[in-house]
Order: sequence, then C-alpha cells, then structure tokens
Amino acid sequence: MLDQNIAIVPPGKGVPAKYAAFSGIWAGQLNGMYDGKLAVLTVSSGGQVTVSYAWGNVADNKPGVADGSGRIVGNTMKLARLPNGADIVFTMSSDGTLAASYTLAGQTYTGPFAKVRQ
Repeated sequence: MLDQNIAIVPPGKGVPAKYAAFSGIWAGQLNGMYDGKLAVLTVSSGGQVTVSYAWGNVADNKPGVADGSGRIVGNTMKLARLPNGADIVFTMSSDGTLAASYTLAGQTYTGPFAKVRQ
C-alpha cells in the first residue's frame, strides 16, 4: 500500500506536457483482479522518472511496494525491473488513462490505470 502522504514533485516548466501528464498517483487493476497503484514522483525534462509502485496479490507474488526509476519515450513509460523481477510498461491512452503491462515470471498482466491524484 502506498503511503497516503507520498510527495509528488510537480514537473518543472521545462518538462514537456506529454511527459508531465504522467505525474501523479494512478490506480488500476491488472487482468480485472490484481490491484496496483503507481506514484510518479518526479518527471525530468528528458523523460526520466522516479516512481513508487504498490501491488496486491499477483499470482504467487505477495503484496509489496517498490521504489524505482524509468524513462518516458513518446507516450510510453518503461520502468526499470522491480526488485520482485517484474517489468512494467505504462502507455498513455488518448483518454488520459494509462494502459499497464506487468510481466512477471513469463506471465503478462494488463489493465487500465486512472489518475487518482495530481
């Protein structure tokens, strides 16, 4: 579970709008049943991000939280591999939601994430 007081640093003036759109806290479900929360803490003008990702039970994986980093290229944010071995990619959709793809132990889980806080 993400800390309710987690601090999001608003993107600076030099951050392109398409990157700044990723900033904030997002929540969603993978495969309609596995809860996930993403906090995009910082976004740089070059597309580098720092994040915190929290997950519930995913297959055999117990709930947890991991801090990490990643990079936005175009409309896609790819996170560095999480300590639990998961690879996660978020793609910004035209409706302002993120399409998540979470791959762990050869299985891929997908689902939409909506912004819950700036």
